Amino acid sequence: MTFPQLGISEDLNKGLKELGIHNPTKIQEQAIPILLEGSNDLIGKAQTGTGKTAAFGLPLLMQIDTSKKLTQGLILAPTRELAQQIAKQLFKYTKYSEKVFTEAVFGGEKIDKQIQRLKRPTHIIVATPGRLVDLIKRKDVDIRYIKTIILDEADEMLSMGFKKELEFILKTINEQRNVWMFSATMPKELQNIVSKYVSPRAITVEIDKTDATNKNIQHQFVVGEEGNKVDTMTYFLKSQKNERGIIFCRTKLAARSLTEQLLQRNFEVGVLEGDMQQKDRDKVMRAFKNKKLNLLVATDVAARGIDVDNLAFVLHYQLPDQAEYYIHRSGRTARGGKSGQSIAFLDHSEVKYLRILEKQLQLKFMQIR
Repeated sequence: MTFPQLGISEDLNKGLKELGIHNPTKIQEQAIPILLEGSNDLIGKAQTGTGKTAAFGLPLLMQIDTSKKLTQGLILAPTRELAQQIAKQLFKYTKYSEKVFTEAVFGGEKIDKQIQRLKRPTHIIVATPGRLVDLIKRKDVDIRYIKTIILDEADEMLSMGFKKELEFILKTINEQRNVWMFSATMPKELQNIVSKYVSPRAITVEIDKTDATNKNIQHQFVVGEEGNKVDTMTYFLKSQKNERGIIFCRTKLAARSLTEQLLQRNFEVGVLEGDMQQKDRDKVMRAFKNKKLNLLVATDVAARGIDVDNLAFVLHYQLPDQAEYYIHRSGRTARGGKSGQSIAFLDHSEVKYLRILEKQLQLKFMQIR
């Protein structure tokens, strides 16, 4: 399939080609024709790295009437980084088409600056739920006339405690709107929101976990004693010289502890975890993107929305507790057709769980001895 065959305009397709995007992914093939009809609610079950931004972003851009200065689309995302990434992608898609004005609003930046920017014509708002609620209550944003609301990574928004804000936004918005929801998992709390705010005639599209895995990633593991994990990882990192990568931990405590140990071993490394101030997160991400740091230690939620090209490897200091998170993590490497490594550092008790992941994801993990 090609994007024009799915109904995407030639102008947008030209922008996609310039980004090196030539053929749609499975979620795009399934979702785009449905969303272009413009009259359906949709529930998309898909992980990060499957091409969700284009799956909802391209149909939304084609819906916008650029002759009107009203806000017509709203995209909600769990983190500042993901909101910024989505807004940046929409801008890139429209390089050769009529300009659709998109504004990203999120916590951690002065609200007055965002209010000033929103006074310009804004067709699409990309927002984190907390900041959007603040703007609505201050009457600096009017979402009553929005035609389409998109919830990206809806399960993460709930796990980060945004249930009250999501319900407020969905109650405030015009009832004659479409809801497009994308989520890797469907916990009970999310099902309750779906039953209240999404049409019972909503169309569901689902991408199998095995379709979400990148075939250019080599999945490997090393088994050792718990106390030797950092030593084993150090040996691997020294072999990588100037290559760049992300090391994932399951907990904030483990992320902080591992970062300290790597700093003591003279690695240039930064950490991203949920308790950090936004200015500290921004500082670390700037250093990583500018290649002043080659290594980033991160927890799963804190890493949402990280968009960095040319990462050679992803390491798992601790395995995630959900199969979807493994796909999110490993999908940070091997982008744009390149190859990459995903290596799990395990103690003996964790091998059994790795075998469960292997079956669920239909992957083959090779042991490094």
